[in-house]
Amino acid sequence: MRRFLRSLSILRVVLRYQLDELVLSNVRNPWLTRFKRLVLFGRRKPTLPRGVRLRLALEELGPIFVKFGQVLSTRRDLLPEDIADELTLLQDRVPPFDSDLAAQMVEKALRRPIAEIFESFEHDPVASASIAQVHFATLRMNDGTLKDVAVKVLRPGMRPVIDQDLDLMRWMAVWVQRLSSEAKRLRPTEVVAEFDKYLHDELDLIREASNASEIRRNMQNLNMVLVPEMYWDYCTSDVIVMERMKGVPINQVSVLRDAGVDIPKLARDGVTIFFTQVFRDGVFHADMHPGNIQVSLDPQTFGYYVSLDFGIVGTLTEVDKDYLAQNFVAFFRRDYKRVAELHVESGWVPADTRIDELEAAVRATCEPYFNRPLKEISLGLVLMRLFQLSRRFNLEIQPQLVLLQKTMLNVEGLGRQLDPDLDLWSTARPFLETWMNEQVGYKAAWRRFKDELPRYAQYLPELPRLLHQALQQQTLPPQKREDDLALLLAEQKRTNRLLQAVISGGIGFMLGLLAMQLIVHIRIF
Repeated sequence: MRRFLRSLSILRVVLRYQLDELVLSNVRNPWLTRFKRLVLFGRRKPTLPRGVRLRLALEELGPIFVKFGQVLSTRRDLLPEDIADELTLLQDRVPPFDSDLAAQMVEKALRRPIAEIFESFEHDPVASASIAQVHFATLRMNDGTLKDVAVKVLRPGMRPVIDQDLDLMRWMAVWVQRLSSEAKRLRPTEVVAEFDKYLHDELDLIREASNASEIRRNMQNLNMVLVPEMYWDYCTSDVIVMERMKGVPINQVSVLRDAGVDIPKLARDGVTIFFTQVFRDGVFHADMHPGNIQVSLDPQTFGYYVSLDFGIVGTLTEVDKDYLAQNFVAFFRRDYKRVAELHVESGWVPADTRIDELEAAVRATCEPYFNRPLKEISLGLVLMRLFQLSRRFNLEIQPQLVLLQKTMLNVEGLGRQLDPDLDLWSTARPFLETWMNEQVGYKAAWRRFKDELPRYAQYLPELPRLLHQALQQQTLPPQKREDDLALLLAEQKRTNRLLQAVISGGIGFMLGLLAMQLIVHIRIF
């Protein structure tokens, strides 16, 4: 019943803002044309522009729909300009909730009156988003100093609303998956589950603070991006207090250019930051719309990115990173056969897929877009052709990479705004090739061997004890001996595998060193 009522509520909003007109306006099918005439018969023409109607409808439908609008706002190559401009307003201009209620929530979360914690607290929020809003304040530190801070407060009553919409999305995903074999291949239930996980993570501000701290540590030596420091004595699940950051929103390109910022370099740095977070660290900012990215004009950090709002952070395993990096490098080298082989090896396509057919299809999809600047590439068109390719070869969509795909769209949208002449391929290729060399070279082998050495050292001393237990088995009754022997064999197999790994790793490492030494001598002579 809740799902039914929510569905009616969504339909009411769609009809109220006449959003069905956006869908039906360009239909060409005769039956749909007749249906359109029936639906639009007798209806008054809308008084508000279509972009405004879409934005207001998304705001009324709730935070999940606002998030959807935020993602769309970065895709100006896929949207009409009027709609893209309106969706941009969703990024930090969602109507705020009552400021007195926000102050009460801060006092409740921190268990102290605001006047005792802050020298000053601005009741009017500086930013209001779908999940939380931000107030500027001046914090009294324990040593008596004052710090300019930003106080983020979670919107009240968010969890029940989000749970209701996610429940409806899960229900719809199940039915779509049952009714369509094509939808089943896209694994909608798993995609919704992944979205559910990350959205609930965003509702826990302590998790956001820890995400920000981790990325701040990772980015410290890159000298390209600033991440606010968290003041942990004032962080809870509903309220967090962080360093106040100052910068110009990245979509104000004319302001940045007038201030003397090197815009092409800024675009290249953005690509470097993204690939560093993804492939070096395996932890990346997954909500990189312009409302969360600024540029510092401070003389000491001039031209640095200022990264905000870490409620949604993506992570990749070593297997994911290795697979993606090999794919990217193969793409940049135009080695389409290797791309096809990687898809089969990873199990993303059936094992009986013909490599040559998949290779030819990938080449036809990607080859036309090499050595072109961003202004001549429509990633939307590329993704559409790749979708057609995946349908032909039964390629399964990987839910764990949904956030990465979304972030890549954000990065491309930002790059298009900053520098349409940016060559994305040539910018990313050196970084990925260097990363790959570090992963497969002898230095990487030695690093992994050192990481595993403490574990080997922990198990090797157990060998004498296991040998002693084996000798004792001869004095036990037959049944007891058989039971203990089964346990011993299992333990011995585990130890043997570890011992073999130690020996193999040592031999492999020594052979690697000898090979590298031989290569050096050959180059010298």
